Amino acid sequence: MLELRHLRTLVALRDAGSLVEAAERVHLTQSALSHQIKDLEERLDNPLFVRKTRPVEFTRAGERLLTLAEQVLPLVRMAERDLARLAGNEQGRLHMAIECHSCFQWLMPTVDHFRDHWPEVEIDIPGGHHFDPLPALAREQLDLVITADPQPLPGIHYEPLFRYEGLLAVARQHRLAGKPFVTPEALAEETLITYPVEHSRLDVFTQFLDPAGVCPKELRTAELTIMMMQLVASGRGVCALPNWALTEYLERDYVKAVALGEKGVWSTLFAAIREETRQAPWMEDFLRTARETSFAVLEGIKPA
Repeated sequence: MLELRHLRTLVALRDAGSLVEAAERVHLTQSALSHQIKDLEERLDNPLFVRKTRPVEFTRAGERLLTLAEQVLPLVRMAERDLARLAGNEQGRLHMAIECHSCFQWLMPTVDHFRDHWPEVEIDIPGGHHFDPLPALAREQLDLVITADPQPLPGIHYEPLFRYEGLLAVARQHRLAGKPFVTPEALAEETLITYPVEHSRLDVFTQFLDPAGVCPKELRTAELTIMMMQLVASGRGVCALPNWALTEYLERDYVKAVALGEKGVWSTLFAAIREETRQAPWMEDFLRTARETSFAVLEGIKPA
């Protein structure tokens, strides 16, 4: 009567808070997900959650199945890892680079969790490298690169992790604070603060300013997100960051956030790996762990 997919669906519904977002997480249409849940409820002769509640309010039957899911799914995941080891495919190396200044918020918990389950795999995040990460991946100097800027390279596969929205952070008293969105032209009189990377790797330029032919009044760089937030909060500029990177500052009412354009600017974060390691059990598990951890700790992201 019960299947693992049912348990995974209920967990996704709890974590996502709505049918629409839960359907995205389990890669089903909303209609297919609703049908799956309705079919299960009919078989169990019990409703599992209260309709039209957000976040989703589960019934006693639904809570019981969620408890079961929390017990069973981790055991299934552990068994899958053990079976991979028994197949003799546990050896591996995972040297990675991150082309994302804000990624450590979810990457470090991912690495910690992965290391607990795959102690045989050598993990390293080398610092101070003076080469382009993606070509280094192709040369086997690296094994994985986190990037939002995929390049067509032979033998390189880009695995989508999640989608995120870029938002403009402004001071609480800024003229743009409180507006539903900002136009490119509005930044022509602003100092734009960015990380010290090429403009071709920044979504605020490639997807927002450049297509409109707009240049900010001034440009300024900062190495760390906290430094950028201090400058923004003091009215010394504005900056565009992924929605999850702004969460803690918005919750503290340190700055305000405005959408970039009426439809927003959305991008996808990828894990770049070599085709030869794509099917390795430890690599598959790392990518799955990365997705699960991201949705557990980040707000505002969507399935890719």
